[in-house]
Amino acid sequence: MRVPILRGVIDRRMLVNFRARPEVLQRLLPEPFRPRLIHGFGMAGVCLIRLKHIRPRFFPAVLGMSSENAAHRIAVEWEQGGKRHQGVYIPRRDTSSRFNTLVGGRLFPGVHHHAKFEVQERPDAYRVALRSDDGRTRLSVRARPSPTMPPGSVFRSLREASEFFRDGSIGFSPGLAAGHFEGLELRTRDWRVQPLVVDEVHSSFFHDPELFPPGSVEFDSALLMREVEHEWCQQPALCCEPAAV
Repeated sequence: MRVPILRGVIDRRMLVNFRARPEVLQRLLPEPFRPRLIHGFGMAGVCLIRLKHIRPRFFPAVLGMSSENAAHRIAVEWEQGGKRHQGVYIPRRDTSSRFNTLVGGRLFPGVHHHAKFEVQERPDAYRVALRSDDGRTRLSVRARPSPTMPPGSVFRSLREASEFFRDGSIGFSPGLAAGHFEGLELRTRDWRVQPLVVDEVHSSFFHDPELFPPGSVEFDSALLMREVEHEWCQQPALCCEPAAV
């Protein structure tokens, strides 16, 4: 079923980024994806995004829906039609919306899992925590705005980080059938990011030693987006072999 273009507003989007050894990320990726590198490192992370007024493009905003969402992401490249493409592979999506969990993988691309979110926000501080109903996703982040990127980041400037993530606007996530990956493209009218200082971050995914052996992954940086008009556009699905993990 073809999903209509969806329009809405990114009320808040935090990109919490981890740099990892490419060979470790490759084990988590199905064909045809491979890690996209930045200065020799693979890049993965969690997108914590609050959406509002989400509705089909020509519907009025008053009919739109709002939700808190989390997407675990790995920056990837792949070959298709003789060309190299780049985007993100999303092994896990969690949402506060029961509706999203019902239609995800059926009427809307990507399986979604329900989770409880706790959010505290001030102009100078953000805290987002979540725990999925199935207990597989646990995450907590405390951060505050910063004028500059952290000194230990693999990104050499805010511009380099911004362009890296802007170029990864197409995301593929697992559908209901094994080896079936459903795609969405994020199109923004005005791409703006701001660095964050992260005071605390804990992720059940990135701190799992079975997925990431000690020393194979480190927190890198975080970015913030606020009040960005956008659209979600469905992409053709990819059908491949599932990952071995």
